Amino acid sequence: MEWSTGLLGFAAGLLISVTTAPVGVSGAVFLLPIQVSVLGVPSPAVTPTNLLYNVVAGPGALLRYRRAGRLGGPLTRLLVAGTVPGVVMGAVIRVFAVPGPRIFRLLVAALLLPLGLWLWLRTVRPASPGTHDQPSPRATTSLALAVGVLGGIYGIGGGSLLGPILVGRGAPVALVAPAALASTFVTSIVGAATYALLSLAATGDVAPDWLLGLSCGAGGLLGGYLGARLQPHLPETALRLLLGTLATSVGALYAGQTLR
Repeated sequence: MEWSTGLLGFAAGLLISVTTAPVGVSGAVFLLPIQVSVLGVPSPAVTPTNLLYNVVAGPGALLRYRRAGRLGGPLTRLLVAGTVPGVVMGAVIRVFAVPGPRIFRLLVAALLLPLGLWLWLRTVRPASPGTHDQPSPRATTSLALAVGVLGGIYGIGGGSLLGPILVGRGAPVALVAPAALASTFVTSIVGAATYALLSLAATGDVAPDWLLGLSCGAGGLLGGYLGARLQPHLPETALRLLLGTLATSVGALYAGQTLR
């Protein structure tokens, strides 16, 4: 890896994570197209490289949330219980079944575009208090399992999908963000280890691009800490609108790539 590529990866990780960490998104969903289109990471190695980014970048925001006393709790345990087995299943599917990126982009666009717009609408025109029905523990774990499978296949952080759904159902961003980032961190460790083991039995580019993943992760480590430090100074409405904007932007990005 050339030093310019590493520097670009560091800058991308920093800028993305400082924007996404306040709302519980690791930024991997934004980093994925940059790694493929700009940095030239081959498939399927881009997936474990993105998981490596999450592993390195995650502690920055988590350390800040822990110092603020907002890390842990039942929501974190529910999300981890679903995403960890899901990411192992997703990694096996990615290596041996190799779903095409077009299907993934279509799924993400179909989910996040309406989800982001719905979150915007729910923020600008709040529903009555009685209609804010948060998902049950079983539904939350089932949702986390599905997100874990997608994360294992494509290396995205679960917060980009879990955050808008949970916040849109009425959960406060200050509760969702640390839990989503914690589940992304734990899941990424398990996913990266799974890919490392699968690379021993599979052919092709299965192992991560270690240097690039570490470079992007170092930027994300710093950016995540700064983003988490910024969160308490932002009002709930601004955080919800930011999360809705991120969801809509990702959906539009992948919709555009699908239509090319």
